[in-house]
Amino acid sequence: MCGMSQQHPVRSTASQPARPDASMSLLTNVMDHSLDDGYAEAAARRRAAGASGLPKTLRARLGLAAGLVLAAAVVTIGAVEARISAPALAKERQKLIERIEADTTAADRLHERVDALRADVERRQREALEKHGGGAEPLVGLLAGATEVHGPGVKLVVNDAEGAVDDGGGPRESSGFSDTGRVRDRDLQRVIDGLWESGAEAVAINGQRLTALSAIRAAGDAILVDNKPLVPPYTVLAVGNGQRLADDYRSSADGQYLQVLKDEYGVRMSISAQGEVRLPPAPSLIVRTAKPAAGGAEKNADTGKGTS
Repeated sequence: MCGMSQQHPVRSTASQPARPDASMSLLTNVMDHSLDDGYAEAAARRRAAGASGLPKTLRARLGLAAGLVLAAAVVTIGAVEARISAPALAKERQKLIERIEADTTAADRLHERVDALRADVERRQREALEKHGGGAEPLVGLLAGATEVHGPGVKLVVNDAEGAVDDGGGPRESSGFSDTGRVRDRDLQRVIDGLWESGAEAVAINGQRLTALSAIRAAGDAILVDNKPLVPPYTVLAVGNGQRLADDYRSSADGQYLQVLKDEYGVRMSISAQGEVRLPPAPSLIVRTAKPAAGGAEKNADTGKGTS
């Protein structure tokens, strides 16, 4: 057996057959696992939390519907409340209207009473003038401005310069002239003083009769005569000897002052004699005088105070 070599048996294993798609392992993996593991885990968590019941679009629509229902409920409640409170508001409004009408009626009655009292005062004034004035009653009434006056006289019209503006006076305070072209209260004061000095018997500005108690003042841009505002042009009517009164006024210092306003500052003015002018009576005035009270001196002496 030496010449014979001992042979070891050879183990053979049967090889498994290869898959036909072994060369396409990537595609196979994609087909077998189409959903990524992360997405799968997220979907599983949503299902576990119960959030997968409704789509997002449907949830948004449901929220909008709920909001509309809530808004409709609020509007409905407001309308119901307004309807409930409407009768109360209407009642208050009616009460306010009735109060306004009652106050208006009361004010009208007061105006009527004032007119009646004014007429009574004027009647008593005329009676007093007749009683104490005697034959001089017309002259006293004329001087007091209590009666209407008509006769020959002059008409003097004074107006602002064209395009006049108000700058608060400016140099006029020192020069005494209306350098802005506006007619001032002091200008009218000088006009009236010049007419009285020239012989006027009665004077009126824009239908406002002047008396010994009349005042010409300024309030802002307005000129007041007895606290009644006047607007330009200022028409001054004066009763007197027509042509002579006009000539005397032109030659007076105040007439020259008005002429300077016309020539230098553009203030418009004209004066003419009139055959007939008519002046209304002045409004009724209440003149108050101070009188010592009975026993006032003794009372002051007791308190150690003197009278002034």
